Amino acid sequence: MTNTQASTSNDRFERGLELLRQVGGQERPAVLDSLADIAPDLGRLTVEFGYGDILSRPGLTLRQRQLATVSALAAMGNAAPQLRFHIDGALNVGCTREEIVETLIHVSVYAGFPAALNGLGAAREVFDARIDLPAPAEPAPAPTGDRFERGSAKLAEIDGHAGEQVIASLRDIAPDLGRYIIEYGFGDIYSRPGLDLKTREMVTVAMCTALGTAAPQLGVHIHGLLNVGGSETEVVEIITQMAGYAGFPAALNGITVARAVFAERAGD
Repeated sequence: MTNTQASTSNDRFERGLELLRQVGGQERPAVLDSLADIAPDLGRLTVEFGYGDILSRPGLTLRQRQLATVSALAAMGNAAPQLRFHIDGALNVGCTREEIVETLIHVSVYAGFPAALNGLGAAREVFDARIDLPAPAEPAPAPTGDRFERGSAKLAEIDGHAGEQVIASLRDIAPDLGRYIIEYGFGDIYSRPGLDLKTREMVTVAMCTALGTAAPQLGVHIHGLLNVGGSETEVVEIITQMAGYAGFPAALNGITVARAVFAERAGD
């Protein structure tokens, strides 16, 4: 390694270490010591790439990045220790208990109830271990009115024509599934207080990217994020971040979907 390469690597490590300290709340991040006896290079790469390269990028706030990571890890359902770490990290960078819980409830729409329940179990462990948290806020009143009408209005607000096409495509084979999407997904969940629509669409883009099995739905929700005030830069940042949590293939596939969405909107 040349002196220039070594200097660049050190800069990335120091930048990543400072950010990891902010997220993890520890002077000496545990990932370095836990891998020291078997894969110290992986510990270093985690700091350099995951934090020094990716999470330190502009384009998203740390709060947005942590909620995106929490949603993706909960949806994938295969990384409980890392999920607990990032729930704790979300608290450390200013997310509230209520925002984290709402994010995990939102997971139920895209990864199912078991993933959401397991995520809430991890959150309970983190919350119980923190003595610095304020008392939970009083639950907000549940949305009122007809669930289908409320969901239809919310779907139109977020996804417009793209969302309507999804529902229309189910009428000849599974109309009840279309109704459930509107009533539960949009009437019950998207209509809840606790997260604004932009944040809900951000975590949805993160989940659909990380799951790697939902390209059409990812396209719909990239449209949705842009419709409720998100930017193309924010879309790209969320998908790029998923390279660290779901792998490069998932991120590359997500970027392919984003490219098509951006081109479609540019041509409208």
